[in-house]
Amino acid sequence: MTAAVRVPLTLGRGIATFSVFVVGYITANLIPLMIIAMVDDLGVTQTVAGAVLTGSLLATALVCLATTRWAAGRSRHLLGRVSLVVMAAGFGVAALVHSAPIACAAIIVGGIGAGGAVAVGGAALAALNNPNRVSGINGLVNRTAVTGVLALIPILGLHMTNAFGIVAVLALATVFTITWLPSAPAPAIDEDEDEDEDEPSAAHTRTPLPEGVTEKKLAVAGFSLLVLFAIWAIGEDSLWAVSGIMGAEHASLTEQQMGLALSLSTAGGIAAALVLTALGSRLGRTVPTAVLLGLGAALKLGSCLATDSTTYLVLIIAWNTVYAAAFIYVVAIAAALDSSGRWSAPLLGTYLVGSAFAPLFGTLVTGAVGYVAFGFVLAGISLALLVPIVWIARLSTRTERASALPGQDPAARHTTSVVV
Repeated sequence: MTAAVRVPLTLGRGIATFSVFVVGYITANLIPLMIIAMVDDLGVTQTVAGAVLTGSLLATALVCLATTRWAAGRSRHLLGRVSLVVMAAGFGVAALVHSAPIACAAIIVGGIGAGGAVAVGGAALAALNNPNRVSGINGLVNRTAVTGVLALIPILGLHMTNAFGIVAVLALATVFTITWLPSAPAPAIDEDEDEDEDEPSAAHTRTPLPEGVTEKKLAVAGFSLLVLFAIWAIGEDSLWAVSGIMGAEHASLTEQQMGLALSLSTAGGIAAALVLTALGSRLGRTVPTAVLLGLGAALKLGSCLATDSTTYLVLIIAWNTVYAAAFIYVVAIAAALDSSGRWSAPLLGTYLVGSAFAPLFGTLVTGAVGYVAFGFVLAGISLALLVPIVWIARLSTRTERASALPGQDPAARHTTSVVV
């Protein structure tokens, strides 16, 4: 049997992998500022701006899903370069040409490019040793970069040139790092195989299967994780979508306190990523994922029940911190399932599909049944997802162990061996 071998994390591989992932996903984090810039500079309504950016995110999600095969195979580097160039071109035109029809079309094009970049970044994560630590570093880099860009744009001026131009520049700069991106894992050849036999292509490499696990079972787990992650996105992001108005109406939260909640939530995410990066595989994935999903359910319910502004503030910040940690673990689960990136490549695409419908879900449910019942709905979603996600987490541990072959970094094999 041939086996897909993960490679150690080096400076070059880290820069390329984390950069392309962060740049591809950064638009989703900048939407509030982009909407303001579009309204002020293009003269469109908030509804139109929101619809265009929703279209851009959906384009990112669909392209991410459509390009998974190329991102997980030999075309990874080419797809990364082309996607980033398209992204830079689209957002660059939006930054420089302040004609509403042209700029709006260019934003959709930028979203198309971002989709390929996200797929490439997600697939590359799976090629690196120790998925827990790699996912933690990726979350840390993402949160830190987003915090910096969110702070920089208002300082430079909240205009199309800055809101979209910075993203275009980042995408173009990332093109030059693609050469360091880890390739789809090369197969290791058994000693008894014919030495003259042509080496199988990386595109057809599969992570070796542990005893009792079939390709069908692994595929069911992978597809299930993608669907579950999309459902989880609806639950998490719908709370975020209504957190401002719910805090004001239900918990008497002031605008200043909401601003504090946003900034401290970002800080909480950075702290979570730092802790998980330091822990690596020491705690495994199964138990932490179960604890985080259960705790997240309790915090979401508590946030919707809170009628005191201070309590609400604390619960929202705590929930965002737990959310960031849970997100990192799910990415690690997908990366560990298959070292070629078969499941980690489309993962963020499925998340964005769920995220795109989250505001509609949140407003409809809260309008129909109120905030308290909304909290029970969100908690129920998390608890319903807990069991299947934890089962997949256990399976990912077994497949990761199976891909720890002789010749890999001994330290990486050691950390893999203690995963729960």
